[in-house]
Amino acid sequence: MVKQNLQAIGGELKNQVKILATLVSVFWIVFILNELIFSRRLNAFGILPHSFIGLRGILFAPFLHANFYHITANTVPFIVLGWMVMLRNTKDFYFVSFMSALVGGLGTWLVGRADSVHIGVSSVIFGYFGYLLFRGYFERSFVAIAISITIAITYGGLIWGVLPTNAYISWEGHLFGFIGGIIAAKFLSPSKVA
Repeated sequence: MVKQNLQAIGGELKNQVKILATLVSVFWIVFILNELIFSRRLNAFGILPHSFIGLRGILFAPFLHANFYHITANTVPFIVLGWMVMLRNTKDFYFVSFMSALVGGLGTWLVGRADSVHIGVSSVIFGYFGYLLFRGYFERSFVAIAISITIAITYGGLIWGVLPTNAYISWEGHLFGFIGGIIAAKFLSPSKVA
C-alpha cells in the first residue's frame, strides 16, 4: 500500500515537472526565435489595449518577452508559484493559468494605454500569487492557510507590482492577473465563503 502511494506521488511529481518544463521550454524557444529570427517582431502579437486586433494578445502575450532580463525574471516565479498551484491538484494549474491569462488580458485590454503593447507571463504569475494568497481564505483548511501564509511571507513583495510604479511594467496585467487568481481561488475552493 505504501509503495503504491509513493509510486502515485512520484508519478504525479513527474507529470508536474513535465508540464512546467514544457511550458518554460516554449517560453524560451519563442523568446530565442523572436530575438534571432524575427527581430522582436512577434511582440506585436501582445495585448494592444482598445484595439480589436489587440485581443489576440490575450492568447499570445504570455509566451512573449521583451528581453533576456524579462524572461529570466519571469521563469523562476512561474516555476515556483506554478508548482505550488499544482500541489493540491494538477488540474487546478490549468484553470488558474487560464483564468489569470483571461482576466489579466481582458483587464489590460480595457484599461491599458492605447499606445502600449503588453507582453509576458507575469499576469499569469500574479494570478498564481493571488490564487495562493486567497486559497486559504476561501478554503479554510489548515494546509491551504499554511500555503497562503508561506506565500505572503516569501512573495508578499509582489503585491507592489499591481501599482503603476514603472512605465515599462504592465501593472495592469499584474493587477488583473492577480484578480483572475482570486476568482480562480473562489471558484476552486471546496467550501465557498459567502
